[in-house]
Amino acid sequence: MDQGGDEHTQLFRLDGDGETMTPLTDTPESIHNWGGWNSDGSQFAFTSNRRDGSVFDVYVQDRDGDEAERIYEGDGWLWAVGWSPDDTRLAMLEAHSSFDRDVYVLDVETGEREHVTPHEGDAQYANVNWGPDGEALYLRTDENADTKYLARLDLDSGDLEVVDDGGDWDVEHFTLDEDTGRFVFARNVDGYTELTVGELTGETTFREFPTPNLPRGVYGAATFDDDAERFALTVTGSDENTNVYVADVGSGAAEKWTDAATAGLPKESFVRPRLVRYESFDGREIPAFFSVPDDAEPGETPVIVSIHGGPQSQRRPSFSPVKQYFLNRGYAYFEPNVRGSSGYGKAYAALDDVENRMDSVADIEAGVRWLRDQRAVDPDRIVAMGGSYGGFMVLAALTEYPDLWAAGVDIVGIANWVTFLENTGDWRREHREAEYGSLAEDREFLESISPTNNIENIDAPLVVLHGANDPRVPVGEAEQIAETAAEQGVPVEKLIFDDEGHGFTKLENRIEAYTTVAEFFDEHV
Repeated sequence: MDQGGDEHTQLFRLDGDGETMTPLTDTPESIHNWGGWNSDGSQFAFTSNRRDGSVFDVYVQDRDGDEAERIYEGDGWLWAVGWSPDDTRLAMLEAHSSFDRDVYVLDVETGEREHVTPHEGDAQYANVNWGPDGEALYLRTDENADTKYLARLDLDSGDLEVVDDGGDWDVEHFTLDEDTGRFVFARNVDGYTELTVGELTGETTFREFPTPNLPRGVYGAATFDDDAERFALTVTGSDENTNVYVADVGSGAAEKWTDAATAGLPKESFVRPRLVRYESFDGREIPAFFSVPDDAEPGETPVIVSIHGGPQSQRRPSFSPVKQYFLNRGYAYFEPNVRGSSGYGKAYAALDDVENRMDSVADIEAGVRWLRDQRAVDPDRIVAMGGSYGGFMVLAALTEYPDLWAAGVDIVGIANWVTFLENTGDWRREHREAEYGSLAEDREFLESISPTNNIENIDAPLVVLHGANDPRVPVGEAEQIAETAAEQGVPVEKLIFDDEGHGFTKLENRIEAYTTVAEFFDEHV
Protein backbone atom coordinates (compact mmCIF):
# COMPACT_ATOMS: atom_id res chain seq x y z
CA MET A 1 0.00 0.00 0.00
CA ASP A 2 0.93 3.62 -0.44
CA GLN A 3 -0.30 6.68 1.41
CA GLY A 4 -2.57 9.20 -0.27
CA GLY A 5 -1.66 8.07 -3.77
CA ASP A 6 2.05 8.96 -3.47
CA GLU A 7 3.03 5.51 -4.90
CA HIS A 8 5.69 5.03 -2.21
CA THR A 9 4.39 1.50 -1.76
CA GLN A 10 5.27 -0.42 1.39
CA LEU A 11 4.86 -4.19 1.85
CA PHE A 12 2.58 -5.78 4.44
CA ARG A 13 1.51 -9.29 5.40
CA LEU A 14 -2.21 -9.84 5.89
CA ASP A 15 -3.04 -12.86 8.04
CA GLY A 16 -5.79 -15.32 7.26
CA ASP A 17 -8.18 -13.70 9.72
CA GLY A 18 -8.49 -10.81 7.28
CA GLU A 19 -7.64 -8.29 10.00
CA THR A 20 -4.11 -8.74 11.35
CA MET A 21 -1.65 -6.80 9.20
CA THR A 22 2.11 -6.80 9.78
CA PRO A 23 4.35 -4.15 8.13
CA LEU A 24 7.29 -5.76 6.33
CA THR A 25 9.00 -2.54 5.22
CA ASP A 26 9.25 0.92 6.74
CA THR A 27 11.00 3.30 4.36
CA PRO A 28 8.09 5.59 3.40
CA GLU A 29 10.16 7.71 1.04
CA SER A 30 10.80 4.71 -1.25
CA ILE A 31 8.90 2.39 -3.62
CA HIS A 32 8.75 -1.37 -3.02
CA ASN A 33 7.72 -3.85 -5.73
CA TRP A 34 6.82 -7.39 -4.68
CA GLY A 35 9.05 -10.16 -6.06
CA GLY A 36 7.51 -13.34 -4.64
CA TRP A 37 7.98 -15.94 -1.91
CA ASN A 38 10.59 -18.66 -2.08
CA SER A 39 9.37 -22.28 -2.16
CA ASP A 40 8.78 -22.74 1.58
CA GLY A 41 7.67 -19.19 2.33
CA SER A 42 10.63 -18.46 4.60
CA GLN A 43 11.90 -15.56 2.46
CA PHE A 44 10.55 -13.09 -0.05
CA ALA A 45 12.14 -10.88 -2.69
CA PHE A 46 11.37 -7.31 -3.69
CA THR A 47 12.87 -4.41 -5.59
CA SER A 48 13.14 -0.88 -4.22
CA ASN A 49 14.64 2.51 -5.01
CA ARG A 50 15.82 3.02 -1.39
CA ARG A 51 19.45 3.64 -2.37
CA ASP A 52 18.75 5.99 -5.28
CA GLY A 53 15.35 7.33 -6.23
CA SER A 54 15.99 6.84 -9.95
CA VAL A 55 17.01 3.14 -9.90
CA PHE A 56 15.86 -0.11 -8.31
CA ASP A 57 17.85 -2.71 -6.37
CA VAL A 58 16.93 -6.30 -5.48
CA TYR A 59 16.42 -7.30 -1.84
CA VAL A 60 15.72 -10.54 0.00
CA GLN A 61 14.10 -10.55 3.44
CA ASP A 62 13.17 -13.28 5.93
CA ARG A 63 9.46 -13.80 6.43
CA ASP A 64 9.56 -12.63 10.05
CA GLY A 65 12.74 -10.56 9.87
CA ASP A 66 13.02 -6.81 9.97
CA GLU A 67 16.16 -6.30 7.89
CA ALA A 68 16.35 -6.80 4.13
CA GLU A 69 19.58 -7.81 2.43
CA ARG A 70 20.40 -5.98 -0.78
CA ILE A 71 21.69 -8.67 -3.13
CA TYR A 72 21.93 -6.64 -6.33
CA GLU A 73 22.40 -2.95 -7.17
CA GLY A 74 20.51 -2.02 -10.30
CA ASP A 75 20.96 0.85 -12.72
CA GLY A 76 17.41 1.14 -14.06
CA TRP A 77 13.76 0.19 -13.63
CA LEU A 78 13.61 -3.50 -12.74
CA TRP A 79 11.45 -6.07 -11.01
CA ALA A 80 12.11 -9.45 -9.43
CA VAL A 81 9.53 -11.80 -10.94
CA GLY A 82 10.06 -15.22 -9.38
CA TRP A 83 12.33 -17.68 -7.61
CA SER A 84 13.75 -20.73 -9.35
CA PRO A 85 12.39 -24.12 -8.17
CA ASP A 86 15.52 -24.68 -6.04
CA ASP A 87 15.48 -21.09 -4.64
CA THR A 88 19.02 -20.34 -5.81
CA ARG A 89 18.10 -17.83 -8.53
CA LEU A 90 15.68 -15.01 -9.22
CA ALA A 91 14.28 -14.05 -12.60
CA MET A 92 14.23 -10.28 -13.20
CA LEU A 93 12.72 -7.90 -15.74
CA GLU A 94 14.32 -4.59 -16.64
CA ALA A 95 12.40 -1.95 -18.61
CA HIS A 96 14.10 0.41 -21.04
CA SER A 97 10.77 1.72 -22.36
CA SER A 98 7.15 0.62 -22.61
CA PHE A 99 8.05 -1.52 -25.62
CA ASP A 100 11.54 -2.78 -24.75
CA ARG A 101 12.28 -5.04 -21.78
CA ASP A 102 14.95 -7.59 -20.91
CA VAL A 103 15.08 -10.71 -18.74
CA TYR A 104 17.96 -11.49 -16.38
CA VAL A 105 18.66 -14.37 -14.02
CA LEU A 106 20.22 -13.39 -10.70
CA ASP A 107 22.24 -15.74 -8.47
CA VAL A 108 20.84 -15.14 -4.97
CA GLU A 109 24.07 -16.14 -3.20
CA THR A 110 26.66 -14.32 -5.33
CA GLY A 111 24.58 -11.42 -6.69
CA GLU A 112 25.81 -12.14 -10.21
CA ARG A 113 23.25 -11.71 -12.96
CA GLU A 114 23.06 -13.17 -16.46
CA HIS A 115 21.39 -11.42 -19.38
CA VAL A 116 19.29 -14.15 -21.00
CA THR A 117 17.40 -12.14 -23.67
CA PRO A 118 19.95 -10.24 -25.77
CA HIS A 119 18.13 -8.92 -28.84
CA GLU A 120 18.23 -6.30 -31.57
CA GLY A 121 15.53 -3.68 -31.85
CA ASP A 122 12.60 -3.47 -29.44
CA ALA A 123 11.19 -6.55 -27.76
CA GLN A 124 9.03 -7.10 -24.71
CA TYR A 125 9.14 -10.02 -22.30
CA ALA A 126 6.54 -10.58 -19.61
CA ASN A 127 4.85 -13.17 -17.35
CA VAL A 128 8.17 -14.96 -16.75
CA ASN A 129 7.62 -18.45 -15.25
CA TRP A 130 10.26 -20.98 -14.30
CA GLY A 131 9.91 -24.33 -16.04
CA PRO A 132 9.43 -27.44 -13.86
CA ASP A 133 13.11 -28.44 -14.14
CA GLY A 134 14.54 -24.93 -13.63
CA GLU A 135 16.42 -25.20 -16.92
CA ALA A 136 14.14 -22.89 -18.88
CA LEU A 137 11.81 -19.93 -18.57
CA TYR A 138 8.36 -19.82 -20.09
CA LEU A 139 7.23 -16.30 -20.96
CA ARG A 140 5.35 -13.99 -23.30
CA THR A 141 7.31 -12.02 -25.88
CA ASP A 142 7.05 -10.20 -29.20
CA GLU A 143 10.70 -10.77 -30.16
CA ASN A 144 10.84 -10.91 -33.97
CA ALA A 145 7.04 -10.70 -34.14
CA ASP A 146 4.32 -8.06 -34.18
CA THR A 147 2.18 -9.64 -31.45
CA LYS A 148 3.11 -11.40 -28.21
CA TYR A 149 3.37 -15.17 -28.27
CA LEU A 150 4.06 -17.86 -25.67
CA ALA A 151 7.65 -19.13 -25.75
CA ARG A 152 10.19 -21.30 -23.96
CA LEU A 153 13.64 -19.81 -23.32
CA ASP A 154 16.37 -22.42 -22.79
CA LEU A 155 18.80 -20.98 -20.22
CA ASP A 156 21.78 -23.04 -21.40
CA SER A 157 21.55 -22.44 -25.13
CA GLY A 158 19.61 -19.19 -25.15
CA ASP A 159 17.23 -20.65 -27.74
CA LEU A 160 13.73 -19.16 -27.82
CA GLU A 161 11.08 -21.58 -29.09
CA VAL A 162 7.41 -20.89 -29.77
CA VAL A 163 4.91 -22.77 -27.62
CA ASP A 164 1.83 -20.98 -29.00
CA ASP A 165 1.86 -18.12 -31.51
CA GLY A 166 -1.38 -16.53 -30.29
CA GLY A 167 -2.99 -16.63 -33.72
CA ASP A 168 -2.11 -13.02 -34.65
CA TRP A 169 -3.42 -11.69 -31.34
CA ASP A 170 -1.49 -10.92 -28.18
CA VAL A 171 -1.03 -13.64 -25.59
CA GLU A 172 -1.74 -11.43 -22.58
CA HIS A 173 -1.58 -13.61 -19.45
CA PHE A 174 0.34 -16.77 -18.65
CA THR A 175 0.55 -18.82 -15.46
CA LEU A 176 2.52 -22.08 -15.14
CA ASP A 177 2.46 -24.52 -12.24
CA GLU A 178 6.08 -25.64 -11.74
CA ASP A 179 5.20 -29.01 -10.21
CA THR A 180 2.68 -30.31 -12.76
CA GLY A 181 3.44 -28.34 -15.92
CA ARG A 182 -0.18 -27.24 -16.08
CA PHE A 183 -0.79 -23.76 -17.36
CA VAL A 184 -3.37 -21.17 -18.30
CA PHE A 185 -2.85 -18.50 -20.91
CA ALA A 186 -5.15 -15.89 -22.42
CA ARG A 187 -5.34 -14.17 -25.79
CA ASN A 188 -6.63 -10.63 -26.23
CA VAL A 189 -8.94 -10.93 -29.25
CA ASP A 190 -10.28 -7.49 -30.15
CA GLY A 191 -10.40 -6.67 -26.44
CA TYR A 192 -12.14 -9.88 -25.35
CA THR A 193 -10.27 -12.64 -23.50
CA GLU A 194 -10.02 -16.14 -24.94
CA LEU A 195 -8.58 -18.73 -22.55
CA THR A 196 -6.45 -21.85 -23.14
CA VAL A 197 -5.87 -24.42 -20.37
CA GLY A 198 -3.23 -27.08 -20.90
CA GLU A 199 -0.42 -29.24 -19.60
CA LEU A 200 3.10 -29.51 -20.96
CA THR A 201 3.86 -32.86 -22.60
CA GLY A 202 7.30 -31.80 -23.81
CA GLU A 203 9.46 -28.71 -23.81
CA THR A 204 7.18 -26.89 -26.27
CA THR A 205 4.26 -29.29 -26.71
CA PHE A 206 1.12 -29.56 -24.63
CA ARG A 207 -2.30 -31.11 -24.42
CA GLU A 208 -5.36 -28.94 -23.98
CA PHE A 209 -8.12 -29.23 -21.41
CA PRO A 210 -11.71 -28.09 -21.97
CA THR A 211 -12.24 -24.34 -22.18
CA PRO A 212 -13.85 -23.15 -18.94
CA ASN A 213 -17.50 -22.06 -19.17
CA LEU A 214 -16.91 -18.46 -18.17
CA PRO A 215 -18.93 -15.38 -19.15
CA ARG A 216 -17.59 -13.51 -22.17
CA GLY A 217 -15.50 -10.53 -21.12
CA VAL A 218 -12.07 -9.67 -19.79
CA TYR A 219 -10.18 -12.06 -17.49
CA GLY A 220 -7.38 -11.53 -15.02
CA ALA A 221 -4.36 -13.80 -14.61
CA ALA A 222 -5.00 -17.27 -13.20
CA THR A 223 -3.79 -18.68 -9.86
CA PHE A 224 -3.61 -22.47 -9.33
CA ASP A 225 -4.49 -24.29 -6.13
CA ASP A 226 -1.85 -26.51 -4.46
CA ASP A 227 -2.30 -29.53 -6.74
CA ALA A 228 -3.20 -27.56 -9.90
CA GLU A 229 -6.59 -29.23 -10.13
CA ARG A 230 -8.34 -25.86 -10.09
CA PHE A 231 -7.50 -22.26 -10.78
CA ALA A 232 -9.01 -18.93 -9.78
CA LEU A 233 -9.25 -15.77 -11.87
CA THR A 234 -11.24 -12.57 -12.11
CA VAL A 235 -13.89 -12.04 -14.76
CA THR A 236 -15.49 -8.77 -15.78
CA GLY A 237 -17.78 -7.67 -18.60
CA SER A 238 -19.46 -4.48 -19.71
CA ASP A 239 -22.53 -5.39 -17.67
CA GLU A 240 -20.75 -7.57 -15.09
CA ASN A 241 -18.83 -6.11 -12.15
CA THR A 242 -15.51 -7.88 -11.48
CA ASN A 243 -15.94 -11.23 -9.72
CA VAL A 244 -13.76 -14.22 -8.82
CA TYR A 245 -14.45 -17.52 -10.58
CA VAL A 246 -12.88 -20.91 -9.85
CA ALA A 247 -12.56 -23.38 -12.73
CA ASP A 248 -11.87 -27.12 -12.70
CA VAL A 249 -8.90 -27.95 -14.94
CA GLY A 250 -10.14 -31.36 -16.06
CA SER A 251 -13.78 -30.59 -16.83
CA GLY A 252 -13.80 -26.86 -17.50
CA ALA A 253 -16.67 -26.40 -15.05
CA ALA A 254 -16.49 -22.94 -13.51
CA GLU A 255 -18.15 -21.55 -10.40
CA LYS A 256 -18.69 -17.93 -9.44
CA TRP A 257 -17.25 -17.41 -5.94
CA THR A 258 -18.08 -13.75 -5.33
CA ASP A 259 -20.97 -11.44 -6.04
CA ALA A 260 -19.56 -7.92 -6.39
CA ALA A 261 -21.92 -5.11 -5.49
CA THR A 262 -23.61 -2.96 -8.13
CA ALA A 263 -24.69 -0.20 -5.68
CA GLY A 264 -28.25 -1.53 -5.71
CA LEU A 265 -28.64 -1.01 -9.47
CA PRO A 266 -30.24 -3.87 -11.44
CA LYS A 267 -27.79 -5.53 -13.81
CA GLU A 268 -30.34 -5.38 -16.63
CA SER A 269 -29.98 -1.60 -16.56
CA PHE A 270 -26.33 -1.81 -17.67
CA VAL A 271 -25.54 -1.22 -21.35
CA ARG A 272 -23.28 -3.40 -23.48
CA PRO A 273 -21.12 -1.76 -26.17
CA ARG A 274 -20.90 -2.44 -29.86
CA LEU A 275 -17.43 -3.04 -31.32
CA VAL A 276 -17.03 -0.73 -34.31
CA ARG A 277 -14.29 0.46 -36.65
CA TYR A 278 -13.99 3.81 -38.35
CA GLU A 279 -11.60 5.21 -40.96
CA SER A 280 -9.02 7.79 -39.94
CA PHE A 281 -7.24 10.47 -41.99
CA ASP A 282 -4.81 8.02 -43.62
CA GLY A 283 -7.30 5.24 -44.34
CA ARG A 284 -6.36 3.26 -41.24
CA GLU A 285 -9.20 1.45 -39.45
CA ILE A 286 -9.49 2.47 -35.78
CA PRO A 287 -11.34 0.09 -33.40
CA ALA A 288 -13.71 1.50 -30.78
CA PHE A 289 -16.45 0.47 -28.37
CA PHE A 290 -19.71 2.40 -28.73
CA SER A 291 -22.46 2.27 -26.09
CA VAL A 292 -25.86 3.93 -26.50
CA PRO A 293 -28.60 4.20 -23.86
CA ASP A 294 -31.60 1.99 -24.61
CA ASP A 295 -33.97 4.97 -24.61
CA ALA A 296 -31.81 7.24 -26.80
CA GLU A 297 -33.78 9.63 -28.98
CA PRO A 298 -32.60 10.01 -32.58
CA GLY A 299 -30.44 13.09 -33.02
CA GLU A 300 -30.72 14.11 -29.36
CA THR A 301 -28.15 11.97 -27.57
CA PRO A 302 -25.00 13.65 -26.19
CA VAL A 303 -21.78 11.60 -26.39
CA ILE A 304 -18.75 11.26 -24.13
CA VAL A 305 -15.59 10.40 -26.07
CA SER A 306 -13.61 8.58 -23.37
CA ILE A 307 -9.88 8.42 -24.15
CA HIS A 308 -7.61 5.95 -22.38
CA GLY A 309 -4.18 6.74 -20.93
CA GLY A 310 -0.88 5.07 -21.58
CA PRO A 311 -0.72 5.38 -24.52
CA GLN A 312 0.21 1.66 -24.24
CA SER A 313 -3.22 0.74 -22.96
CA GLN A 314 -6.50 -0.39 -24.42
CA ARG A 315 -10.19 0.19 -23.82
CA ARG A 316 -11.83 -3.18 -23.37
CA PRO A 317 -15.36 -4.45 -22.64
CA SER A 318 -14.85 -4.50 -18.85
CA PHE A 319 -17.16 -3.09 -16.21
CA SER A 320 -16.90 0.66 -15.67
CA PRO A 321 -19.15 2.23 -13.04
CA VAL A 322 -18.34 5.69 -14.38
CA LYS A 323 -19.41 4.69 -17.89
CA GLN A 324 -22.65 3.13 -16.65
CA TYR A 325 -23.31 6.23 -14.52
CA PHE A 326 -23.19 8.52 -17.54
CA LEU A 327 -25.11 6.07 -19.74
CA ASN A 328 -27.80 6.13 -17.06
CA ARG A 329 -27.83 9.94 -17.32
CA GLY A 330 -28.55 9.74 -21.05
CA TYR A 331 -25.05 10.00 -22.57
CA ALA A 332 -23.72 7.66 -25.22
CA TYR A 333 -20.15 6.51 -24.61
CA PHE A 334 -17.47 6.21 -27.29
CA GLU A 335 -14.13 4.53 -26.44
CA PRO A 336 -11.61 4.59 -29.30
CA ASN A 337 -8.36 2.61 -29.33
CA VAL A 338 -6.40 5.11 -31.39
CA ARG A 339 -2.98 4.39 -32.88
CA GLY A 340 -0.49 3.89 -30.07
CA SER A 341 -2.87 1.61 -28.17
CA SER A 342 -1.78 -1.84 -27.06
CA GLY A 343 -3.60 -5.02 -28.06
CA TYR A 344 -3.14 -4.69 -31.83
CA GLY A 345 0.56 -5.41 -32.25
CA LYS A 346 3.72 -3.40 -31.67
CA ALA A 347 3.64 -1.77 -35.11
CA TYR A 348 0.25 -0.21 -34.28
CA ALA A 349 1.52 0.77 -30.81
CA ALA A 350 4.50 2.59 -32.35
CA LEU A 351 2.48 4.70 -34.79
CA ASP A 352 2.26 7.65 -32.37
CA ASP A 353 5.86 7.72 -31.16
CA VAL A 354 7.51 11.14 -30.71
CA GLU A 355 7.04 13.15 -33.94
CA ASN A 356 3.88 11.17 -34.81
CA ARG A 357 2.18 12.11 -31.53
CA MET A 358 -0.50 14.28 -33.09
CA ASP A 359 -1.58 11.54 -35.52
CA SER A 360 -3.32 9.88 -32.58
CA VAL A 361 -5.17 13.14 -31.88
CA ALA A 362 -6.25 13.15 -35.52
CA ASP A 363 -7.73 9.69 -34.89
CA ILE A 364 -9.95 11.28 -32.25
CA GLU A 365 -11.08 13.91 -34.76
CA ALA A 366 -11.95 11.15 -37.25
CA GLY A 367 -13.91 9.37 -34.52
CA VAL A 368 -16.00 12.48 -33.89
CA ARG A 369 -16.70 12.76 -37.63
CA TRP A 370 -17.93 9.14 -37.53
CA LEU A 371 -20.07 9.86 -34.47
CA ARG A 372 -21.78 12.76 -36.20
CA ASP A 373 -23.18 10.34 -38.76
CA GLN A 374 -24.73 8.06 -36.14
CA ARG A 375 -28.52 8.24 -35.93
CA ALA A 376 -28.79 8.71 -32.16
CA VAL A 377 -26.08 11.37 -31.78
CA ASP A 378 -26.55 15.11 -31.30
CA PRO A 379 -23.49 16.41 -33.19
CA ASP A 380 -23.42 19.62 -31.16
CA ARG A 381 -23.15 17.84 -27.81
CA ILE A 382 -19.96 15.77 -27.98
CA VAL A 383 -17.50 15.99 -25.07
CA ALA A 384 -13.98 14.63 -24.51
CA MET A 385 -12.92 12.96 -21.25
CA GLY A 386 -9.68 11.19 -20.36
CA GLY A 387 -7.05 10.64 -17.70
CA SER A 388 -3.24 10.79 -17.57
CA TYR A 389 -2.02 10.56 -21.19
CA GLY A 390 -5.72 10.52 -22.04
CA GLY A 391 -5.94 13.89 -20.29
CA PHE A 392 -3.33 15.22 -22.70
CA MET A 393 -5.37 13.78 -25.58
CA VAL A 394 -8.43 15.66 -24.31
CA LEU A 395 -6.53 18.95 -24.08
CA ALA A 396 -4.90 18.43 -27.46
CA ALA A 397 -8.23 17.58 -29.09
CA LEU A 398 -9.76 20.74 -27.59
CA THR A 399 -6.92 22.96 -28.84
CA GLU A 400 -6.37 21.26 -32.22
CA TYR A 401 -10.03 20.78 -33.17
CA PRO A 402 -11.92 23.36 -31.09
CA ASP A 403 -15.07 23.36 -33.25
CA LEU A 404 -15.91 19.73 -32.44
CA TRP A 405 -16.43 19.93 -28.71
CA ALA A 406 -19.14 20.98 -26.28
CA ALA A 407 -16.88 20.41 -23.22
CA GLY A 408 -13.77 18.60 -21.99
CA VAL A 409 -12.72 16.75 -18.83
CA ASP A 410 -8.98 16.52 -18.08
CA ILE A 411 -8.21 14.01 -15.30
CA VAL A 412 -4.58 13.99 -14.02
CA GLY A 413 -3.53 14.96 -17.54
CA ILE A 414 -0.34 16.27 -19.14
CA ALA A 415 -0.68 19.93 -20.09
CA ASN A 416 2.93 20.77 -21.00
CA TRP A 417 5.35 18.04 -22.11
CA VAL A 418 8.46 19.90 -20.95
CA THR A 419 7.29 20.62 -17.41
CA PHE A 420 5.84 17.10 -17.16
CA LEU A 421 9.16 15.45 -18.05
CA GLU A 422 11.09 17.85 -15.82
CA ASN A 423 8.93 17.07 -12.79
CA THR A 424 7.79 13.45 -13.14
CA GLY A 425 9.29 10.81 -10.81
CA ASP A 426 13.03 10.27 -11.30
CA TRP A 427 12.55 6.54 -11.90
CA ARG A 428 10.13 7.22 -14.79
CA ARG A 429 11.79 9.98 -16.80
CA GLU A 430 14.07 7.97 -19.09
CA HIS A 431 11.37 5.36 -19.56
CA ARG A 432 8.83 8.03 -20.60
CA GLU A 433 11.24 9.91 -22.86
CA ALA A 434 11.65 6.78 -24.97
CA GLU A 435 7.96 7.06 -25.84
CA TYR A 436 7.30 10.79 -25.86
CA GLY A 437 10.63 12.32 -26.89
CA SER A 438 13.53 13.64 -24.82
CA LEU A 439 14.13 17.04 -23.29
CA ALA A 440 17.63 17.06 -24.75
CA GLU A 441 16.72 16.28 -28.37
CA ASP A 442 13.01 17.01 -28.82
CA ARG A 443 12.31 20.02 -26.59
CA GLU A 444 11.17 22.30 -29.43
CA PHE A 445 8.74 19.69 -30.74
CA LEU A 446 7.43 18.93 -27.25
CA GLU A 447 6.83 22.62 -26.68
CA SER A 448 4.98 22.92 -29.99
CA ILE A 449 2.42 20.22 -29.15
CA SER A 450 1.90 21.20 -25.51
CA PRO A 451 -1.73 22.29 -24.95
CA THR A 452 -0.65 25.19 -22.70
CA ASN A 453 1.22 26.65 -25.67
CA ASN A 454 -1.82 26.36 -27.93
CA ILE A 455 -4.35 27.52 -25.39
CA GLU A 456 -5.51 30.46 -27.52
CA ASN A 457 -7.44 27.90 -29.62
CA ILE A 458 -9.49 26.47 -26.79
CA ASP A 459 -13.18 27.26 -26.80
CA ALA A 460 -14.98 24.44 -24.95
CA PRO A 461 -15.75 24.62 -21.20
CA LEU A 462 -13.27 22.54 -19.20
CA VAL A 463 -13.22 20.46 -16.01
CA VAL A 464 -9.76 19.79 -14.51
CA LEU A 465 -9.42 17.05 -11.86
CA HIS A 466 -6.15 16.07 -10.16
CA GLY A 467 -4.57 14.53 -7.06
CA ALA A 468 -2.18 16.69 -5.04
CA ASN A 469 0.18 13.75 -4.41
CA ASP A 470 0.50 12.61 -8.04
CA PRO A 471 4.14 11.49 -8.61
CA ARG A 472 3.62 10.66 -12.29
CA VAL A 473 1.91 13.76 -13.64
CA PRO A 474 2.54 16.40 -10.95
CA VAL A 475 -0.37 18.61 -9.93
CA GLY A 476 1.33 21.61 -11.50
CA GLU A 477 0.04 20.36 -14.86
CA ALA A 478 -3.53 20.90 -13.66
CA GLU A 479 -2.71 24.31 -12.23
CA GLN A 480 -1.17 25.40 -15.55
CA ILE A 481 -4.01 24.40 -17.80
CA ALA A 482 -6.75 25.66 -15.49
CA GLU A 483 -5.08 29.06 -15.17
CA THR A 484 -4.23 29.54 -18.84
CA ALA A 485 -7.67 28.37 -20.03
CA ALA A 486 -9.42 30.70 -17.57
CA GLU A 487 -7.29 33.58 -18.86
CA GLN A 488 -8.76 32.89 -22.31
CA GLY A 489 -12.26 33.34 -20.89
CA VAL A 490 -13.04 29.61 -20.96
CA PRO A 491 -15.38 28.36 -18.19
CA VAL A 492 -13.15 26.19 -15.97
CA GLU A 493 -14.00 23.99 -12.99
CA LYS A 494 -10.87 22.84 -11.10
CA LEU A 495 -10.95 20.22 -8.35
CA ILE A 496 -7.76 19.08 -6.54
CA PHE A 497 -7.91 16.21 -4.02
CA ASP A 498 -5.33 16.53 -1.23
CA ASP A 499 -5.39 12.78 -0.42
CA GLU A 500 -5.11 11.36 -3.95
CA GLY A 501 -2.36 10.73 -6.47
CA HIS A 502 -2.52 9.61 -10.10
CA GLY A 503 -6.24 8.93 -10.13
CA PHE A 504 -8.96 8.69 -7.51
CA THR A 505 -9.33 5.62 -5.30
CA LYS A 506 -11.44 6.81 -2.35
CA LEU A 507 -15.17 6.40 -2.80
CA GLU A 508 -16.08 9.82 -1.44
CA ASN A 509 -13.61 11.47 -3.83
CA ARG A 510 -14.90 9.53 -6.82
CA ILE A 511 -18.45 10.55 -5.97
CA GLU A 512 -17.45 14.19 -5.66
CA ALA A 513 -15.37 14.12 -8.86
CA TYR A 514 -17.98 12.61 -11.14
CA THR A 515 -20.88 14.45 -9.56
CA THR A 516 -18.94 17.63 -10.34
CA VAL A 517 -18.49 16.49 -13.93
CA ALA A 518 -22.16 15.57 -14.27
CA GLU A 519 -23.33 18.93 -12.93
CA PHE A 520 -20.85 20.73 -15.21
CA PHE A 521 -22.30 18.84 -18.18
CA ASP A 522 -25.83 19.76 -17.05
CA GLU A 523 -24.85 23.41 -17.28
CA HIS A 524 -22.70 23.43 -20.41
CA VAL A 525 -23.74 20.40 -22.50
